[in-house]
Amino acid sequence: MLERILLNAPIFLLIAVRCFGLVMTLPLFSIRNVSRIAKVALTGYMAYLIFPRVDFSLYLPYIGTDGAISFQYALLALGEGLIGVITGFYVTIIFAAFSSAGQFFAFQMGFSASEVYDALSQVENPLMGQFFNLVAMLIFLQSDWAIILFSKALTASFDSLNALSLVLARENMIQFLLSGLTKLFADAFVISLPIMGTLILISVTMGILSKAAPQMNLMSEGFPIMILVSFFIIWSLFPQISEFFIHSFSAGFSALEGLFTVTGAVHE
Repeated sequence: MLERILLNAPIFLLIAVRCFGLVMTLPLFSIRNVSRIAKVALTGYMAYLIFPRVDFSLYLPYIGTDGAISFQYALLALGEGLIGVITGFYVTIIFAAFSSAGQFFAFQMGFSASEVYDALSQVENPLMGQFFNLVAMLIFLQSDWAIILFSKALTASFDSLNALSLVLARENMIQFLLSGLTKLFADAFVISLPIMGTLILISVTMGILSKAAPQMNLMSEGFPIMILVSFFIIWSLFPQISEFFIHSFSAGFSALEGLFTVTGAVHE
């Protein structure tokens, strides 16, 4: 196996470039706490496993027989890295929907000021955004979506998508990313809608009662009530929220598979 890799080193490098682009943009694996040595090692391990299953005969005319790196080969490597980045970026969009859902109702809960650095998303995030992001990451790992991404989706992408087809299907790629951003806000709104609607009703009720009986000072009691009600709703709807997370991952991976299929068909 090692001899075959040495004889086809340019092909192995193209596979490693795509895997490295995915690792550098994928949530959890791209955080700064993960050392660069671990990222490079994971990239090499994935490329080693994928190499026997990939047919790169289409790239052979662009690779010199003497093994020298040409300008065409550099463009192929850039395209392979871009495919990996796009794949990891779309998975990041799926996670961003859960984090955005927490941000939507964190302000009404009174947690908007409690923003700290989130190591998973690598941005300043309210506490509820971090909570939903952490739950989504646990579901992502527990449901074996990470294994599916590395073992099946990444291997399938080599069979249907390459740097040449990426240029021909650039319009499909742009539409795919824009639709992913649209779906981000739609999913975040669906997740946060029950909590946001309930908190709006509580705010309206508190405002009416404070006008009717100002001496009761209900506004000072409003924030503890909103926090308790919000956590009660999250606890009550947690099974449904988890199912929605799983459905979002399934729909996202199906859309990613559809992109690979359509892009490969355009090239053919």
